[in-house]
Amino acid sequence: MKQWFLLVLQSIKVFLLFIGCTVLFYYGILWVSAEYESYHRYDEPKGKAVKVMSYESNEIEITWVERLMMYYHFGE
Repeated sequence: MKQWFLLVLQSIKVFLLFIGCTVLFYYGILWVSAEYESYHRYDEPKGKAVKVMSYESNEIEITWVERLMMYYHFGE
């Protein structure tokens, strides 16, 4: 009977440890999610940012085949 009681007690300890770690992980994920919710990824860059590629009407028109070949060549 005593051995059975110790087995149940050990099982309860493991269960409580599992629940505690799960709750800690859950609230950690919520904290990280809330932290990055306010992060504005698509704001205009500040400082000396340089535009990498522009699509203005006065540039040479690139056909879709040339664009596809450029994609395969450079791995964009």
